[in-house]
Amino acid sequence: MAEPFVSGDAHHLACGICPSRRLPVGEFDVYERPTKECPFNPADGHRYDSNGVPVCVHPDKVGLPAARYKSDGAPLVAKLALPATEAELVPYLREALYGAAPCLLDDLLEQAHAEIPRTFPGIDVLATLRRALN
Repeated sequence: MAEPFVSGDAHHLACGICPSRRLPVGEFDVYERPTKECPFNPADGHRYDSNGVPVCVHPDKVGLPAARYKSDGAPLVAKLALPATEAELVPYLREALYGAAPCLLDDLLEQAHAEIPRTFPGIDVLATLRRALN
């Protein structure tokens, strides 16, 4: 069996009953928020959709974009949307990278490396990423 997405990290932001604590990425769906489409099951303390697929309802806590990963086989992707000003760049990157699921970091860093020079010509990408991650 594959290792759970959140494995052994008691300080992770994911709720104690989140499917990310018992299942690997792709084996549960992530909804934007709690909804009637994925009611709480008092018998086991988890949320499921109508087909029995486990559901997380806090994408910001698990660092995964809301998507139907298990139900629809949605690809695991995240998209950077750089801020309008250079002054906002480091704080934005810090939040985006620290809040992202570890499995998304390589892709997010590649996007940053490609998009920062297009959006902010002349910026030292490596120095900016170092400040964001420091």
